[in-house]
Amino acid sequence: MIPQLNHTPGQTDVTRNFLQHLVTQGFAGDIGQHYADRLSMATDNSIYQNLPDAILFPKSLADIVMITQLAATDEYRDLTFTPRGGGTGTNGQSLTHGVVVDLSRHMNNILEFNAEEGWVRVEAGVVKDQLNAWLKPHGFFFAPELSTSNRATIGGMVSTDASGQGSLVYGKTSDHVLGACAVLLSGEVIHTCPLTTEQALTRGQGVTQEAAIYGEVLSSCQDNYALIEEKFPKLNRFLTGYDLRHVFSQEEQRFDLTRILCGAEGSLAFIAEVKLNVLPLPKVRQLINIKYDSFDSALRNAPFLVEAKALSVETIDSTVLNLAREDIVWHSVSELITDVEGHTMQGINLVEFAGNDLSQVEQQVSALCHQLEELRASGQAGVIGYQCCRELEQVERIYAMRKKAVGLLGNAKGRAKPIPFVEDTAVPPEHLADYITQFRAILDSHKLSYGMFGHVDAGVLHVRPALDMTLPEHHQLMLTLSDQIAELTRAYGGLLWGEHGKGYRSAYSADFFGPELYHQLRRIKTAFDPDNRLNPGKICQPLDNTSPLLPIDSPTRGSFDRQIPVVVRESWRGAVDCNGNGLCFNFDANSPMCPSMKVTRDRVHSPKGRATLVREWLRLLSEQNFNPQSLDDTSSLSLRSLSQKVKNSWRARQGEYDFSHEVKESMNGCLACKACATQCPIKIDVPEFRARFLELYHTRYLRPVSDHIVANIEPLLPVMAKAPKMVNYLLSQPWVNQLSRRSVGMVDLPPLSYPTLQRQLSGHPAMTTTLEDLQAMTDAEREHYVVVVQDPFTSFYEATLVHDLIQLISLLGYRPVLLPFVPNGKPQQVKGFLKQFARTARKSAEILNRVATLNLPMVGTDPALVLCYRDEYKMLGNERGSFNVQLAHEWLATAVLSLQEPTQTKGEWYLFAHCTEVTALPSSTQQWKTLFSQFGATLHTINAGCCGMAGTYGHEARNLDNSRKIFGLSWELQLANKPLERCLATGFSCRSQVKRFGGEKIKHPLQALLQMVREHQ
Repeated sequence: MIPQLNHTPGQTDVTRNFLQHLVTQGFAGDIGQHYADRLSMATDNSIYQNLPDAILFPKSLADIVMITQLAATDEYRDLTFTPRGGGTGTNGQSLTHGVVVDLSRHMNNILEFNAEEGWVRVEAGVVKDQLNAWLKPHGFFFAPELSTSNRATIGGMVSTDASGQGSLVYGKTSDHVLGACAVLLSGEVIHTCPLTTEQALTRGQGVTQEAAIYGEVLSSCQDNYALIEEKFPKLNRFLTGYDLRHVFSQEEQRFDLTRILCGAEGSLAFIAEVKLNVLPLPKVRQLINIKYDSFDSALRNAPFLVEAKALSVETIDSTVLNLAREDIVWHSVSELITDVEGHTMQGINLVEFAGNDLSQVEQQVSALCHQLEELRASGQAGVIGYQCCRELEQVERIYAMRKKAVGLLGNAKGRAKPIPFVEDTAVPPEHLADYITQFRAILDSHKLSYGMFGHVDAGVLHVRPALDMTLPEHHQLMLTLSDQIAELTRAYGGLLWGEHGKGYRSAYSADFFGPELYHQLRRIKTAFDPDNRLNPGKICQPLDNTSPLLPIDSPTRGSFDRQIPVVVRESWRGAVDCNGNGLCFNFDANSPMCPSMKVTRDRVHSPKGRATLVREWLRLLSEQNFNPQSLDDTSSLSLRSLSQKVKNSWRARQGEYDFSHEVKESMNGCLACKACATQCPIKIDVPEFRARFLELYHTRYLRPVSDHIVANIEPLLPVMAKAPKMVNYLLSQPWVNQLSRRSVGMVDLPPLSYPTLQRQLSGHPAMTTTLEDLQAMTDAEREHYVVVVQDPFTSFYEATLVHDLIQLISLLGYRPVLLPFVPNGKPQQVKGFLKQFARTARKSAEILNRVATLNLPMVGTDPALVLCYRDEYKMLGNERGSFNVQLAHEWLATAVLSLQEPTQTKGEWYLFAHCTEVTALPSSTQQWKTLFSQFGATLHTINAGCCGMAGTYGHEARNLDNSRKIFGLSWELQLANKPLERCLATGFSCRSQVKRFGGEKIKHPLQALLQMVREHQ
């Protein structure tokens, strides 16, 4: 039995009082003060970890003003506040021990758009890709690009002055911010915009804090203008935090306080709204992928490529490329980045051209290709080959791979992982190759591996050395490397912070700015935040404030993970390896990962949040000298343990605290769709460690009745199917549904199939041919037999589908054999009955391996159940055997189809693939399209997220509301404008969900194929 975990870091009394006071004043937003909430905000995409005291999620500008006005009272002057957006920072910019103010959950509205003048006004929590998706129909886009664009917020981009690919042409975020609405900690709301110097002087007169700010900033810039011009590097990635060089122009007599807020990392004010410059979308985009024999060659060839007047030149080294090859993303780019025969590709440069004139862009591409061909033919510059992407869709696929490369580095093999801490240095582009040579020499001297990618046109390269931060010696090495790289970067006239902000690396600011200008930064900080209460420890301190900046040597995630025994960390790597990349925060409702995060907008209900909670749960167990592995094989039920479980469960219902309850609540929200297992760059498989957690949690606490029902549904179904009419009659009664909801927590239970599968196939050879009959046949006699493997859902709830599969196989000239129903065990695994699952899986594997010896294809219908054989059955080790159950499309793709040429088109169909299938088998939709084309039909694959059913998740009463909302996020919208009779879904749960909320049940694609085969005949 696991121990109770009732000792977790609490909040201060001042914080608790502040939160209560906020509620009484009418704060409309959400408040997160549970330990789980705070843990979900304790990390970002950096190496650091810092537990906040509370999290506030304001819903409006009025909420932010309420927070600041209350914070300005004497009672709460000791509280500190840190704004937070997407949490994608690599330097701990939004980490704090104070109160986090997260603007991403609610303040994500696009407020105003003016196409004629080319601007848009948005709230700070709008995600960058969300904005561009909204602007696209209008023909515009917000230009600054970054790899985390599908979860990074505009407020975060402004606060770090973010930039990335294309910055040589488009510049940084600050180059596109026309104005901001910001809230000072005093409660004052300020609106910034470009002003003449005279107008700025006028604003600087008065008694408000805003007036004092204008006066101080303008005075600082004017008095130190020559020094600023001398000290600030003339780089595309100019020095921000605080951007003294661009706030004031002496020649133009222009002043824009917005430039001070850009890159300030929330240390001056809360940015609530911003007005952004937007540009017309280029009509033409083409890309050349250039391949090199060494990464050094790729770097040294960059200036030549920049001279071609390209929009951007991006580089990727072989380490990142090889990790991409092992990821699901590679199937989308494999034909665009092919190997060069006789050469090893050690690096690539991606050169993009964009514009509105197709002939001009094609001329630029052709001219560069001609030069590249000469280099390749003569063996110069290390060029070994190149490929052109002339279609926009190809260009976007390449960049999707490049963006995912950031997270893929965290999936490197071994305990040492490439991590960010010196990874966005910027030097003059002409010196980049030499600089990187010395950079690599430093890393090589420490015998470290590393990955590199970046923006060579701007002199920015992301270098991530591989360290194991759970080792004290690697923590110390991180500090040594930080100092060495900072010194090297200064020597090259570069910056330590090229585009990802300062955060914990603010400690180096004084060295780069120099004492005089650093004094001016502190002067500006004093004008905005004299008491050092906004994101303290970052950028600089106010004057006369002796509080230190956060040191590089601050607590890291590794320092906490170090407290978990190595054997436990290795066993729970699915949770421990999460590096905070945050791809699971993707805003796009049509992307499969993660439905619970999308519907709740609560980071606790994301793969990253769940991994974070499990890491802390393991650490707290370790504090009590408890090894979760000890229960894996020895726990058993006894009267004494049952009695203790009853007591523990009763105490839990009375409100007795146990951190395990918070972890359990997070796990309850997981749909077990397994999208994270493939979509996450680190392959964080939440359903796997969720099942293990549930098994351990219920050694201490009783399981709900619904868990037992779900776990035993497979052996129960054959019994229930003996009297389907009676069962269905009972299920149709409203009082039964109400009783089920109240007593076992299940709703909308589906009726059993009637006629049953046995009745539908009565007398069919598929039912009468036995395994023994097949074993007695010769290989030649067995040649055209196909074994159909049953699953509980289609066989007992949708028997017509299995019948149709049998008919399809027969009509295609094969002989189907229906294998007797054998439980798969998936429901047991999902609910954490792992010992029972192991027994079920062994029995099933034994039978399927017997069939496999006959070398007959085995075909199943439901993706979740079939893929369980390939994934969850791995826990059996060698006992799993080598059997392979195929999905229908996999078998059909290899079967010999003796079809006549279709005489006419069979119309259009729309495929909604099961989320587990589309993520685990990314080529499946294309295979279905190919099959349909053979029958003269056009199949459109619909990009949709999770349907919200996910096995039994949608039938659990506590999940009903979220299940309905998840369906509404993408499926409902995608189905609305399509004829349901032409819509197809591969998942049983998906078809059931459409029936429940759409009113009609849609077909499986094999049923559409059956219809077309019959029409052929």
